[in-house]
Amino acid sequence: MDLRPYLDDLEERLDPKVEDALLAEWIAFTDGRFSGQIFCPRRPRPNPPSIAWPSVSVNAALDDQDQMVLQQFGACSQLLTDAGGALPCVRANYGSSILCSLFGVPPFIMAPELNCLPTTSPIEGGIAAIRRLIAAGVPDLHQSFGGKALAMGRRFNNLLRDYPKIRKYIWIYHPDTQGPMDVAEVVWGSGLYLDIVDHPDVVHAFLRLICDTYIAFMRAWAGIVPFKPDYNVHWNLLHKGAITLRDDSAMNFSPSMFEEFVEPYDQLLLDTFGGGMMHFCGRGDHYIQRLPAMRGCNALAMSQPHLNDMEKIFRHTVDRGIKLLGFDFKTAKAALGAGRDLHGNVHVHVADGLVSRGVRMGGL
Repeated sequence: MDLRPYLDDLEERLDPKVEDALLAEWIAFTDGRFSGQIFCPRRPRPNPPSIAWPSVSVNAALDDQDQMVLQQFGACSQLLTDAGGALPCVRANYGSSILCSLFGVPPFIMAPELNCLPTTSPIEGGIAAIRRLIAAGVPDLHQSFGGKALAMGRRFNNLLRDYPKIRKYIWIYHPDTQGPMDVAEVVWGSGLYLDIVDHPDVVHAFLRLICDTYIAFMRAWAGIVPFKPDYNVHWNLLHKGAITLRDDSAMNFSPSMFEEFVEPYDQLLLDTFGGGMMHFCGRGDHYIQRLPAMRGCNALAMSQPHLNDMEKIFRHTVDRGIKLLGFDFKTAKAALGAGRDLHGNVHVHVADGLVSRGVRMGGL
């Protein structure tokens, strides 16, 4: 497939003045120099394409690098068309089981009509199989989804050699490697929730193996797409540090279990890669008090605020200098309306048809 017409279109539409100014706004916000309450940047005007970009499904991109290129850079094209204020970025989009797949568990590909990223099925054999994985050590990084992700990183690099503006302004961010406990749960299966009580030593050993594998994989990735020294982008969001860790599984554990089985391994990865951003889906207010104590935890991208005690979340994030990124606009606006000071530490995407000035002004 000839990808040049699409990349040529994107290269032409990237305006250095606009992109430099937008990045400067993001850096000012990230460094604590934003003077308003809610940060919601926006490009000054729509910039539609000169060519019709195709719509590429998730499944179509899984086994076709050209389709993956069109899918990922097509989203950047749409961002310019919409005059959005997010930072354009692409990734090797192989789902949340990239690291899980390295442990030999079978892939689970969703039905095409769902247009949903793949996952993996749990390992057969329960704790005995987990013990065998531990004994085997760090697996081959170039198999299954892991190998596809590394190969896609190389493809992105090779494609962009002739496109200086795309190379400068569109970030290639690291694949979805989740967090250690998330990987453990997906590989282990639901038996983890009994074994963590009955066999905590095996769980700790497996979490350490997952961290060793994460470090090896991320170093391999950084050898292809190096992290930037100060700031990196994930999900179109600028943050200090290098990595983004997901703690979705942590909602199922008590605060004391989070402190024993999740926090130390997250901390190991944050220390190794110079910090980054955290994420959780669902409820996290029962362990949120641990985040400010974690070195290098610079930002949080959370979903479903209605499932959380948001005052507790705010106390342990924005009050402590941790940014809330990609946050729900209505929840942020309601907090302001109730007199809650957000300290200029909340970012939302353009919402409810509001224009840039109306959202970013300090009085909102």
